[in-house]
Amino acid sequence: MNNKYELIYEGKAKKVFSHDDADKVIIEFKDDATAFNALKKAKFEGKGKLNCLISTRIFELLVEKNIPTHFIGLKNENTMIAHKIKIIPLEIVLRNTAYGSLCKQTTIKSGTVLAKPLIDIYLKDDELNDPLLTKDRIELMKIISANDLDLIIDLTLKINFILKSFFKNIHLHLVDFKLEFGYDAENNILLGDEISPDNCRLWDLNQKNDTIVSLDKDRFRNDLGGVIEAYSEINRRINDFILFNKK
Repeated sequence: MNNKYELIYEGKAKKVFSHDDADKVIIEFKDDATAFNALKKAKFEGKGKLNCLISTRIFELLVEKNIPTHFIGLKNENTMIAHKIKIIPLEIVLRNTAYGSLCKQTTIKSGTVLAKPLIDIYLKDDELNDPLLTKDRIELMKIISANDLDLIIDLTLKINFILKSFFKNIHLHLVDFKLEFGYDAENNILLGDEISPDNCRLWDLNQKNDTIVSLDKDRFRNDLGGVIEAYSEINRRINDFILFNKK
């Protein structure tokens, strides 16, 4: 990154830099992979580029469907331009199928298709290990107003409807995903962060005998190998689908 841009923030998977326009930022995607609150770490060459390209395509899709996002455009293969937002310290997790922590914390069996999407909200705080919150706790902590929380939940459900259909078209089952939102300079709520195999669980629907094949960060979490191959496959399917539909 050009030295004239100031590093504003560095997270586990991205760096955020200043932009010539004070209301915009430059987001650079890193090749780093982390899991279990960064207790497990690795680096995969090309991962940042793949996540940036996948996120770009998905943000473009959501913008077409009138979802307000921070995405402005692609700068290069691993960097995007976005609206500068103040991130709300909440992680919004939507689940279509029971898996992972939900099954560890409840009696719901892994792989159960949920009758309706379940939204879990977590405090974005590594020191507290991102605890699960209730609406009353969010109100007590004055993190966000009840109206804004309702807006975020409504947006999350709309995003799920769009993404479930989109991924099904490229033979992927959207198991669950994590979203982050923030306020722009005009106090509008925008979808931020990224939407990629790093924060979505995606199962390959091309498998026989109901075999679960993950094409997401579970390949890293569970030492399955083939992380770059899985992310590349998702990127290929997205691009093929977009090209086919432009004909």
